[in-house]
Amino acid sequence: MPPKSADNNMKKIVKRKKTKKMKNIALERINTLFKEAQKAAKTDPKLANRYVHLARKISMKSKKRIPAELKRRFCKHCYAYFIPGKNYRIRTQRGKVVYYCLECKKFMRFPYLKEQKAKRKAKTVSKKQ
Repeated sequence: MPPKSADNNMKKIVKRKKTKKMKNIALERINTLFKEAQKAAKTDPKLANRYVHLARKISMKSKKRIPAELKRRFCKHCYAYFIPGKNYRIRTQRGKVVYYCLECKKFMRFPYLKEQKAKRKAKTVSKKQ
């Protein structure tokens, strides 16, 4: 009969594999929900908002982060799915992109330093040549 510590190690390994698999499934579902929200946004904005809400619940339950490109598609305050030109406004201010939600009247700021640095780097490279 194997010692208990070896048995516990096997259980941990199996559990780790299961959680990794569950997190991958959760990420797939989150991506699918955002795709469906994009389709539904044109006809039924409430349904799109519901899809965002479900995606957030899945991410919290599975402790999996929503990918960065998807995070900018909904309001952090009211969780409304953003429809370009309909329910949010985009502005730039002092090195930041500001998203202004027209539903809850709140705003979110996202830095765009990486883009600025890449632009500067491209300019210096082109000047050297």
